[in-house]
Amino acid sequence: MASKESRLTATLLTSILAAVLGSLQIGYHTGNVNAPAKIIEEFFNHTWRARHNESMPEHSLTLLWSLSVSIKDFGALLGSLGVKYLADSHGRRNSILIVNCLSMVGACLMAASKVCQSFEVLILGRLVFGLFCGLVMSLNPLYIQEVSPTNLRGAFATLNQVSFASGILLGMVAGLETVLGTEHNWAMMLSLSLIPAFAQYLVLPFCPESPRYLLINRGEEDKAEAALQRLRGSADKVITELDEMKEEAAHTQTGVTIQEFFKKHRYKQPIIIVLIINLGSQLSGFNAIINYSTRMFQAKFDEAKYLTLGVGAVNVTFTLVAFFLMERAGRRKLLLTGFISIAVCTLLMTIVDSVLHLVPELRSLQVLLVFCLISAYELGPGPISWFIAAELFDQPGRPIAMAFTSMLNWGGKFVLALIFPPLLKVCGAYVYLLFMTVALLAFTFTWIRLPETRGRTFDDIAEEFRGAEGIPLNNKTGFNTFT
Repeated sequence: MASKESRLTATLLTSILAAVLGSLQIGYHTGNVNAPAKIIEEFFNHTWRARHNESMPEHSLTLLWSLSVSIKDFGALLGSLGVKYLADSHGRRNSILIVNCLSMVGACLMAASKVCQSFEVLILGRLVFGLFCGLVMSLNPLYIQEVSPTNLRGAFATLNQVSFASGILLGMVAGLETVLGTEHNWAMMLSLSLIPAFAQYLVLPFCPESPRYLLINRGEEDKAEAALQRLRGSADKVITELDEMKEEAAHTQTGVTIQEFFKKHRYKQPIIIVLIINLGSQLSGFNAIINYSTRMFQAKFDEAKYLTLGVGAVNVTFTLVAFFLMERAGRRKLLLTGFISIAVCTLLMTIVDSVLHLVPELRSLQVLLVFCLISAYELGPGPISWFIAAELFDQPGRPIAMAFTSMLNWGGKFVLALIFPPLLKVCGAYVYLLFMTVALLAFTFTWIRLPETRGRTFDDIAEEFRGAEGIPLNNKTGFNTFT
């Protein structure tokens, strides 16, 4: 098939790199609040003292800081609700450009909070930025998957996670006291995400819209062909891919409502798969490790902040490993490897934490296990959970599926941020056994139900689910997809 031999073109690479500037911003604001937390808490206290001539009560300060951190995830949950409307009404590329303004407004509010002497402005900025997070982490994979050729689709979708992980590392570095995480510079640190936001406005408008959106959603074949010509650079590949899209369009209806999405039989299996993979990914412990890594290490190491940087570096390294393996090993193998590795790591972390007070020398092993868990997450569950829905659903259902993915991911992060501290107090080291159980359940379900999507057209994958009504199907690796 000609489309399988598609090569990387300058336009395709530029389009993808311009799109993932959004996830870079999200990663940056995920990583930059960890190290300078005490300095920003002091700003909250100073603002309160200036208004009320007394210090803020300790419990109120802790609650306010927790709200400041978690409000981004709550905003992302709300933002997810707008994915379908924007993607179908304005197109994939244009929607990314529209929501980028939310990032800029949020960053400006966060940076202005110090000048305004108002922690409410900072919290509002985090909320607005959260809306951007929920929208763009669905719109990016949607756009990338639809502009990429079949043989590069998974690898390029993984670049969204590479950019996110790189943003986390940049945020961690910027937040260090020796860089910008100081009393004088923290507001400027929060404004630096404006740089990639401006860069996206300079580049993405000149990149093509999704050809699938133009042909299947809008019926504009000439524009779709022109976009494909720019993305592929070969007339033969354009003709072949257009024929594939027309064949897919013949099997799909023009639009699907949210109610129809959850009622249609052909969507039931993909919905369950997306639900399990995303919840398995988010509730298997990774986000708890990222959010509380500095505190975990502080109890055992003097240079905890720099060990946290190691967490960020490992995070980036293994998203790059996933990028290179995605089209070689496939989604299924990487997910299975990731989930079983997470289960082993969390079991070992339970054992090490339980005996750490008896054998303090094991603290280095604990750090190694944290790094291994992060590696396992980014090898498969991390990147794949964000884009697998775009491969499992047909064109009408894809925007709703991506909104569903975003809600599950951000909802999982939000829930874990709320329940991990009290669970840690109640369960101690045994809290990791809960994460192990989640990872094992996700592994088992993936083994039984998930078909391999590598190297298959969207219509080929959709056909498997259209035929799923009581019929045992086999994927290309020989495992039963449905039983």
